[in-house]
Amino acid sequence: MLLKHYYVEKIAHSSYLLAGEKHCAIVDPSRDVDLYIDEAKKLGLKITHILETHLHADFVSGHLELSKRTGATIYMPGSVEMSFDCVSVKEGDEFQLEDLIIKVLDTPGHTPEHISYVVTDSKSGDEPRGIFVGDTLFVGDVGRPDLFPNRADELARKLYDSLFNKILTLPDSCEVYPAHGAGSLCGKSMGAKYTSTIGYERKFNPSLQIKDIEEFVKALTEDMPEAPDHFARSSQINADGPKPLYELPEPSMLSPQEFYQQCVQDDYIVVDVRSYHAFGGLHIPNAYSLDATGNLPTFAGWILPPDKKILMVAESEAAVKEAVLWFQRVGMDNTVGWLNGGLHSWAAAGLPVDHIQQISPKDFEEIDDRDQITVIDGRDKLAYEAEHIPGALNLPAPELRQRYNELDLEKEIIVLCNSGVRSNMGISILKQKGFNKVMNLAGGMQGYLAYKNK
Repeated sequence: MLLKHYYVEKIAHSSYLLAGEKHCAIVDPSRDVDLYIDEAKKLGLKITHILETHLHADFVSGHLELSKRTGATIYMPGSVEMSFDCVSVKEGDEFQLEDLIIKVLDTPGHTPEHISYVVTDSKSGDEPRGIFVGDTLFVGDVGRPDLFPNRADELARKLYDSLFNKILTLPDSCEVYPAHGAGSLCGKSMGAKYTSTIGYERKFNPSLQIKDIEEFVKALTEDMPEAPDHFARSSQINADGPKPLYELPEPSMLSPQEFYQQCVQDDYIVVDVRSYHAFGGLHIPNAYSLDATGNLPTFAGWILPPDKKILMVAESEAAVKEAVLWFQRVGMDNTVGWLNGGLHSWAAAGLPVDHIQQISPKDFEEIDDRDQITVIDGRDKLAYEAEHIPGALNLPAPELRQRYNELDLEKEIIVLCNSGVRSNMGISILKQKGFNKVMNLAGGMQGYLAYKNK
């Protein structure tokens, strides 16, 4: 038995290659599948199985493209209907990959259809060697059950059963292979390790110490992080069968004049993936600021309207290609063009520009009359409750799309986050809504605390 692990940063996604001597399976593949095909070729393996644990919410999977390019069979949870050819599997089903015996467990909770795959190497004996748990169990955490409207309580109870009455009946030596790591929004507070064992999680996982089902349900349904908008969309895309990346057109390189002619149309938006301070200095009016050094795919899927065509601003063509792939990983396949020459060529063409004032922690602290300004903390609720600037309002940056009407259009506003990236994004949303007296706290809470504690 050979196991290789792959990890996609930003969306904290883990996928796996499980191999015998000549054949292999890919478990919960990323949308860009070249790495699996290249690895299998390098190892002299044929990809014959594609195993999906559930309909992923936070990313678009590569199962359909991988199947089309390799001829491998897709295995999917049997409790939902798919729009493509696959083998539907359920509790008790079993199949083989050479000497590897793969048994299916129904493990609903994170999603209603969730399954897990238990692997036994018959050459080594009858004891399970590992389990691909998808988003049911993580290192130091468990899957969130609150992604389906009005079903959180029901799914939390199913998750309890999946964990305590199924997964935790496996031997302590059985290895645990989750689909996500630290930073994913599919859980609450995952550990930094990629994999674990049943014994380790049984002993150290905080959620698994809650044996009372009512307490477990309460812990898993209160104070959960907000779920981004693209979670529901990605699940549906994965059920329908995502378009292979090779079928998607590449965005066109546009001159400033061509870019301008399109960006003023209602069915286009401008997305600027340069650094937040570059955007602050000079940007196209009404553009979204999505600093590529931050969590680009999550916020792209979260705040960008999916029915609009995307025009992109970046520092280089290479940066455009990288950002487009991140967008595609969360189902945003509609980037149609990018600005040749960047903001330098745009400004040199005499086209309109805008800016965002950046304020330092020192200047912020020296403001005499704080009552005349509104301070917005754009971080999530848990970060805000842990520590925040006195008097700051907690309005998470993505929520400013709807909650901007709670603010005074005529009052000066200062927005902050942890580093300055997310707050700049929030300000770009506010500027689209007509707010012009807005500043970004440079360095965010990190910079503020560094200044205060020096």
